[in-house]
Amino acid sequence: AAKMAAPTMEERKACWGARDEFWHCLDSHAEDAAKCEKLRHSFESLCPQQWVKYFDRRRDFLKYKKKLETEGFHPPEAAGKS
Repeated sequence: AAKMAAPTMEERKACWGARDEFWHCLDSHAEDAAKCEKLRHSFESLCPQQWVKYFDRRRDFLKYKKKLETEGFHPPEAAGKS
């Protein structure tokens, strides 16, 4: 696989800007990705592939964390009891 050259500062800024706009769109449309498709495309075209994967995972993680903070952690019943 071809090794990606490290993005320049401008490219990183463009990538983060596109990510922030995309995430903001998701936030304001209750995670409706269809409404944010254009922003998703520019996010994917402005960011290296690995970054897109990383940011997607990161967003899922942050949403999960936020959910725990707002709803509290409820372990599944009888978890780990044999």
